[in-house]
Amino acid sequence: MSYVAAKGGAQAIHAAHQMVAERNAANPDDLQAQIARHLHLSIDRIMAEASLYDRDIAAKALLQAQGDSIEAVFIVRAYRATLSRFLDSLPLNLGQAHLQRHISAAFKDVPGGQQLGATYDYSHRLLGYFQNLPAQEEAEAASATSGIPPKATLNKTSVMELLETEGLIEKSSTEAADAENRDITQIPPGFPASRAQRLQTLARADEGFVLGMAYSTQRGYGQNHPFIAELSHGSVNVEICPPELGFSLCIGSIEMTECQMINQFQGDSPDTATFTRGYGLVFGHNERKAIAMALLDRALRAQELGEKVDALAQDEEFVLSHCDNVEATGFVEHLKLPHHVDFQSEISTLRALRAQSPGTTVKHDDAL
Repeated sequence: MSYVAAKGGAQAIHAAHQMVAERNAANPDDLQAQIARHLHLSIDRIMAEASLYDRDIAAKALLQAQGDSIEAVFIVRAYRATLSRFLDSLPLNLGQAHLQRHISAAFKDVPGGQQLGATYDYSHRLLGYFQNLPAQEEAEAASATSGIPPKATLNKTSVMELLETEGLIEKSSTEAADAENRDITQIPPGFPASRAQRLQTLARADEGFVLGMAYSTQRGYGQNHPFIAELSHGSVNVEICPPELGFSLCIGSIEMTECQMINQFQGDSPDTATFTRGYGLVFGHNERKAIAMALLDRALRAQELGEKVDALAQDEEFVLSHCDNVEATGFVEHLKLPHHVDFQSEISTLRALRAQSPGTTVKHDDAL
């Protein structure tokens, strides 16, 4: 593996932009179908924060909520609560994911090559930018020159596994599965929470909150010096194993975004020093959330790694108790509801206090 800086490829970037342009192309007249296609990143965010993978339901909720994504999440969660629960799926085999995008910011040469996919990363933020791209034929010719076809898929070979083999990064967690304790939609996590519970909570947490907390770690409020080892987006099969059959069945595939983050090394001696990990995995094409989640996951491992906890992003109870947008919305927006009795009690107390003060003349409107 080459530890050198990467240089951009114009043809590959052109192909990536063409993929975005294709996704933004005209679609059928049905409004809900158009929302699902043209606002697919919003749909993916709603699915992630609502803990329900269903594009049609998410699109319908966003339409009903008039574009308010948090209200749409609330609607989908309420719908989700009415659904029957049949089986737990088997663990996803992300090593066999069919990837549309697979990049590394830490390494130039990665197994399978850098796969840019459809991305805004290299574009100008100009209104109408993707409407003026050259024809698809030119993009295909350009990508053929670069060796990165715009619609190729590949199975993933993990950069992190190669680092593990060389002993440069801590081994992946082998935390024992505990079905009754791990599913936060069935049993809310307590404190201290396991890493699995933290990751579940972050996966459906509000993207803005997670992003803000992750940003704080990069500004010095926490010990993070991150490099993205791998950022992947693609589809992975979902399998179940019905007890009456005794063997697994594939029931479909879902899109996921995964981020493997390398962080500063730690260890008791030079011989045992290794890089540490941060991890993010979310529904759909949701890169910003996955990256922020990986940063926050690493920050929340401070106590486990023997680091001083002196920043809010490292405070497990603070982060997990405030990251849910449905809960936060309920507490904030309930202030719009009538609080007449509470306020009359407060104002009566204040008037009584003012009346007891010497030399204070109290005037008030009896209508209040």
